[in-house]
Amino acid sequence: MPYSPEQIQEMDVLIHYNLESTQQGIKVHRNANPGTIEAVKRLHQKGMITQVDGGYLTDLGRTAAEHAQTLLLMLSPYSEAS
Repeated sequence: MPYSPEQIQEMDVLIHYNLESTQQGIKVHRNANPGTIEAVKRLHQKGMITQVDGGYLTDLGRTAAEHAQTLLLMLSPYSEAS
Protein backbone atom coordinates (compact mmCIF):
# COMPACT_ATOMS: atom_id res chain seq x y z
CA MET A 1 0.00 0.00 0.00
CA PRO A 2 1.55 3.34 -1.00
CA TYR A 3 1.83 6.29 1.37
CA SER A 4 -1.04 8.75 1.07
CA PRO A 5 -0.28 12.41 0.30
CA GLU A 6 -1.42 13.22 3.84
CA GLN A 7 1.05 10.74 5.36
CA ILE A 8 3.87 12.18 3.24
CA GLN A 9 3.00 15.68 4.48
CA GLU A 10 2.99 14.47 8.08
CA MET A 11 6.38 12.80 7.64
CA ASP A 12 7.68 16.00 6.06
CA VAL A 13 6.72 17.88 9.22
CA LEU A 14 8.30 15.25 11.47
CA ILE A 15 11.65 15.40 9.68
CA HIS A 16 11.94 19.10 10.54
CA TYR A 17 12.15 18.46 14.27
CA ASN A 18 15.58 18.60 15.87
CA LEU A 19 16.01 15.33 17.72
CA GLU A 20 19.16 16.58 19.47
CA SER A 21 17.08 18.69 21.89
CA THR A 22 13.72 18.25 23.57
CA GLN A 23 13.67 22.00 24.17
CA GLN A 24 13.31 22.93 20.50
CA GLY A 25 9.95 22.80 18.77
CA ILE A 26 8.50 24.23 15.59
CA LYS A 27 5.88 26.87 14.84
CA VAL A 28 3.77 26.71 11.69
CA HIS A 29 2.38 30.11 10.79
CA ARG A 30 -0.98 30.86 9.17
CA ASN A 31 0.69 31.80 5.88
CA ALA A 32 2.48 28.42 5.59
CA ASN A 33 1.63 25.90 2.90
CA PRO A 34 -1.98 24.72 3.51
CA GLY A 35 -0.88 21.08 3.30
CA THR A 36 1.68 21.67 6.04
CA ILE A 37 -0.89 23.41 8.24
CA GLU A 38 -3.28 20.49 7.89
CA ALA A 39 -0.50 17.95 8.50
CA VAL A 40 0.43 19.70 11.76
CA LYS A 41 -3.22 19.69 12.85
CA ARG A 42 -3.45 15.94 12.15
CA LEU A 43 -0.23 15.24 14.06
CA HIS A 44 -1.66 17.16 17.00
CA GLN A 45 -4.90 15.18 16.84
CA LYS A 46 -2.86 11.97 16.80
CA GLY A 47 -1.03 13.05 19.95
CA MET A 48 2.36 13.41 18.30
CA ILE A 49 2.89 17.15 18.88
CA THR A 50 1.81 19.41 21.72
CA GLN A 51 0.17 22.29 19.86
CA VAL A 52 -2.20 22.57 16.92
CA ASP A 53 0.34 24.89 15.23
CA GLY A 54 3.44 22.85 16.05
CA GLY A 55 5.01 22.96 19.46
CA TYR A 56 7.08 20.11 20.84
CA LEU A 57 7.12 16.41 20.10
CA THR A 58 5.33 14.11 22.53
CA ASP A 59 6.92 10.76 23.35
CA LEU A 60 4.91 9.19 20.51
CA GLY A 61 5.88 12.02 18.18
CA ARG A 62 9.55 11.65 19.02
CA THR A 63 9.41 7.96 18.15
CA ALA A 64 7.64 8.78 14.87
CA ALA A 65 10.13 11.56 14.06
CA GLU A 66 13.07 9.24 14.77
CA HIS A 67 11.65 6.66 12.37
CA ALA A 68 10.81 9.27 9.71
CA GLN A 69 14.29 10.79 9.89
CA THR A 70 15.95 7.38 9.82
CA LEU A 71 13.91 6.34 6.79
CA LEU A 72 14.82 9.57 5.00
CA LEU A 73 18.50 8.93 5.70
CA MET A 74 18.23 5.32 4.53
CA LEU A 75 16.52 6.35 1.28
CA SER A 76 18.96 9.16 0.52
CA PRO A 77 21.15 8.62 -2.54
CA TYR A 78 24.20 6.55 -1.77
CA SER A 79 27.56 8.09 -2.57
CA GLU A 80 30.83 6.24 -2.34
CA ALA A 81 33.70 7.92 -0.57
CA SER A 82 36.37 8.91 -3.04
